[in-house]
Amino acid sequence: MQRQPSKETSTIEQSINQAPARRTRIRSGVLAACCAVAMALTGCIADSGPRTGASPNPTPTVAAGGPTVSASNAPLETTPASNRVPVYWIGRSDGKAYLYREFRESSGQENPVTIALRTMMSQKPLDPDYFTPWQEPESLATSVSGKNVITVDVSKGAFNSNLDADMAQRAVQQLVYTASAAAASSGLIDSGQQIQVVILVDGHTGFEAFGHVQLGEPMARDVSLVAPVWIIDPQEGVSLPAGAVKINGRSVAPSVPVRWQILREDGNGEKNVFLNGQALPSTEAGQGGAFSFTVGLASGKYVLRMGMLEGESERESDTRTFSVR
Repeated sequence: MQRQPSKETSTIEQSINQAPARRTRIRSGVLAACCAVAMALTGCIADSGPRTGASPNPTPTVAAGGPTVSASNAPLETTPASNRVPVYWIGRSDGKAYLYREFRESSGQENPVTIALRTMMSQKPLDPDYFTPWQEPESLATSVSGKNVITVDVSKGAFNSNLDADMAQRAVQQLVYTASAAAASSGLIDSGQQIQVVILVDGHTGFEAFGHVQLGEPMARDVSLVAPVWIIDPQEGVSLPAGAVKINGRSVAPSVPVRWQILREDGNGEKNVFLNGQALPSTEAGQGGAFSFTVGLASGKYVLRMGMLEGESERESDTRTFSVR
């Protein structure tokens, strides 16, 4: 299932030249707190598919299970290393725009929230299926209060993109998700409490983001905009050691199975199904639809694909390209 650009964002995707190439996110208010997540797999089946290549493939293995991650009111937002920050991007599935997250290397002396937002506004996603409508700002500053209030003050040039109302809302939520994720994962806020984000523009309230969204009041995450299913690990373009490769993912529908495939690239550049199976996200309280499994992979280039099952059909998917050395 590939993501196709829709009319709603054709203008911005052309202007920033970051549209998906394949398939194809302070003061008072209430935040609907997201569940903390623990890695779990309640059902996983792997079958070997067609295999093509110059050298024989070892027998693939699949093992269920995974470690529990620490609690956060932003789902699965615990950093694997202190020099990485979570950044949300916009991607497409079934013609709809959703928010997807990557972990990016942190650089500079700014606080993690500022670093994450600067990355979101000035860099490209690792995954070419994602994009951002934000422009690099002349100024950007953030602060966090003792009441879990994140204030973001950004120059108005960051909004210099032509968006319709729906995409403008997603772009603002992209900022809210990124700011709250970076603050939660770095321990700058109490992840067990409500989180609020206020966006100022050149120090003032009342600005209309992209001409559609009024800023200045506290904002919470809109949980309807996060991707229904996404791959957490491995990240796009990583190179992993041969052997056991751990797959982590998340679904917003714990009762709906996730179908996964791993395709392997042969010597002619063609991709063939190497492994496939299903994972059933956890339904336990506090685990937020997380699933995890391990596959045995030899050296080569791979594509991981996941999609939510609805009867025999599949909807809303995510893909990831990686290599094994």
